[in-house]
Amino acid sequence: MSDVNERPGDGRGRRSGAHERRGDGHGRQSGARARRSGAPARHSSAADSRPDDPITDFSHRSVAVDGVTKTVYVAGRGPAVVLMPEMPGISPDVLRLARWIRDAGFTVYVPSLFGTDGAHPTVEDGERVVRRACVSAEFRAFAGGGTSPVTAWLRGLARRAHAECGGPGVGAIGLCFTGNFALTMALEPAVVAPVVNHPSLPLDDPAGLELDDEDARTVAERLSRDRLTVLAYRFDNDRWCTGQRFAAYRALLGDAFDGRVLPGTSARTDPPPFFRDSVRTPHSVVTAHLVDEEGHPTVRARDEILAFLVERLIR
Repeated sequence: MSDVNERPGDGRGRRSGAHERRGDGHGRQSGARARRSGAPARHSSAADSRPDDPITDFSHRSVAVDGVTKTVYVAGRGPAVVLMPEMPGISPDVLRLARWIRDAGFTVYVPSLFGTDGAHPTVEDGERVVRRACVSAEFRAFAGGGTSPVTAWLRGLARRAHAECGGPGVGAIGLCFTGNFALTMALEPAVVAPVVNHPSLPLDDPAGLELDDEDARTVAERLSRDRLTVLAYRFDNDRWCTGQRFAAYRALLGDAFDGRVLPGTSARTDPPPFFRDSVRTPHSVVTAHLVDEEGHPTVRARDEILAFLVERLIR
């Protein structure tokens, strides 16, 4: 995802072929952060100058779980949905998705896990955040590391959100680096609507899952017992979330895994600089690579996610 010595898949991995549905396809720092001395020139476009998001329409809370305190941005009314950020943080595109969730009738909780909250994703800042996360004790970015410890904190947040908002349970949406966290959060009984978007971990194993063996067995048993479904999305040519990874989810979860695949040609062509120059592949289906046009495959994916949340949480 950046220059941290990991190797993404080449995008040629076998697709799961199981419940992966293709879309039909169509085709205040705001960019002023100084470039490092001696760094290569980057392609410049209008995407470089988009503003940061001040996050003024969310309440800012300090939430403590098991002695660890993190900032959580909260907005809306209705059943709770925990929306986790993608790399390199709570970007304007992540907040746009949070507002869509809020406006669909939910209370959305957006925990700050890394990066600068509200910042437009630049190359240098984004790559710095990735490097820090890859060595953080909270995350397991590479193969063999098992389940990321931060997911225990996130499960505690889900319990608290359910107690505050009530309803049948809580939705959990992971994106990119946090994609698989939504599945791990289903170890918490309050989580009944997990959505796994373009999960990128482990970074160095395109067929791997960011779960230890015991958690994998337990979450598969829980989904089967409670007849829950995991909704998941990726682009067909995503190097960071390959068909091999979706096949691994399918092998673990069976019919509980509903993986949907969009053509990479439908991805937005002018994403923020971090996604253009560091990610360098269609990746973020409902955030950085979403094309906000009626009927577009990425907008349909967003609407499917909202409908899934409504079905599971608003009865």
